[in-house]
Amino acid sequence: MTALQGLQTGLVPVPHAASSGQPADRGAGPHRALLRFGVRPYLVLADTAAWAIACGLTGLALADAALLLALTVGLLAGAASYRSRLELSVLDDIPVLLSRTLAAGSTLLAGHVALDPQAVPSADLLPATGLLAVLVILGRAAAYSVVRRTRAGRRVCHATLVLGAGNVGGQVTDLLLAHAGYGLLPVGYLDADPLLPEQERRIPLLGSPDKLANLISEFDVRAVVVAFSAAPESQMIDIIRTCDRLAVEVFTVPRLYELHRRGRDSDELWGLPLVRLRKVSFRRPTWRLKRLLDVAVSSAALLVLSPVLLGLAAAVRLQGPGVLFRQERVGMDGRPFTVLKFRSMQPEDEQEAQTQWSIAGDARVTRLGRLLRASSLDELPQLWNVLTGTMTLVGPRPERPHFAAQFSDSYPRYAARHRVPAGMTGWAQIHGLRGDTSIEDRARFDNYYIENWSLWYDITIMLRTAGAVLRRTGS
Repeated sequence: MTALQGLQTGLVPVPHAASSGQPADRGAGPHRALLRFGVRPYLVLADTAAWAIACGLTGLALADAALLLALTVGLLAGAASYRSRLELSVLDDIPVLLSRTLAAGSTLLAGHVALDPQAVPSADLLPATGLLAVLVILGRAAAYSVVRRTRAGRRVCHATLVLGAGNVGGQVTDLLLAHAGYGLLPVGYLDADPLLPEQERRIPLLGSPDKLANLISEFDVRAVVVAFSAAPESQMIDIIRTCDRLAVEVFTVPRLYELHRRGRDSDELWGLPLVRLRKVSFRRPTWRLKRLLDVAVSSAALLVLSPVLLGLAAAVRLQGPGVLFRQERVGMDGRPFTVLKFRSMQPEDEQEAQTQWSIAGDARVTRLGRLLRASSLDELPQLWNVLTGTMTLVGPRPERPHFAAQFSDSYPRYAARHRVPAGMTGWAQIHGLRGDTSIEDRARFDNYYIENWSLWYDITIMLRTAGAVLRRTGS
């Protein structure tokens, strides 16, 4: 039974048992429920147990105990102490565990003093903090031991694809098969031009890298290791981005890996450095805050600006029939939606509206329309798009299907803009990339925004947009 066949039947073979033909059940054991969450549940449980023991032995007051737990977990999470890793070593973690735990107790003590300088802090706080620091370290050691054992027994393992069937890909495969404690089980190579002879491949060649997305979904692949595929790097970027919409961890073997130094995103595979690519923005928990910001700002803006919206609607209606201009645009994942604007020109032919690139100098644009477009007030109805979820406040500017298809064929990375919802404003727009400007530059700016998104990034873009509107630099 090959590793691929094992995945199809729900079973995967244990490498050292392959000769006996005894496959191991990938989903067996009590750890199946934790499979999709990596080591994080083990570590949180260990820290919570350490807190309960420390507070129980020292008799710390309930309120202080709850705050100490919240501060400790928050500070450790901020230091990426709960992130999933291949190589687990409590000795490497001691500086972070010790400093963050003591910082939690010190912060709580400082809070007591700040609230009431005359009050005497609980005498149990310092002993509880010191004991907690020791127990957190011991708990981590125990948790890491449990994780290594469950991985080594293949009770917790992740099906893994290796992109690159060459010497480095073969080395990665051999190491993963020989050391089950890393929790990754290689099931196949992807390479259009494999350099590794067939007799030296310990896992099957499943095809070229462009099959990556289909194989990830079909065989529940959880990790991908990029190991010098024959495909050019420009092509590999597009292929790897197919993982963005899927729950997949991506590791890369760095170029000149013999000279690579450890960093926050580095992992180690039996002496071979791997770089774990950071999760794209929309796969991070904080992405949910973006939607909350959209709803809060759009609903408040619609309410506050309702007199302005009504006044503009009346003014537009006096210029001619129709108040709102509706047009199909391409949104997230290439799905079409209807964008709303105040009408800025006389009614036009629908086919012309879908295929005419720019109307900046069109004689049919009304006097009011020019004012609306220059001040970007024509786009205020899109707040309704934001509130209903078809758009977001900050994101790539949506394009019409005719041009989106054209640009996707002509410009590399253009289609990658559709990984997130279209926005009223964005990183490209505030740099003047709207209207008749470079499509290649737009795609580069939009993808940079997606890769580097943060909530504060959105806020800064909105503030800069407000400045641009006040300067009347709209199209």
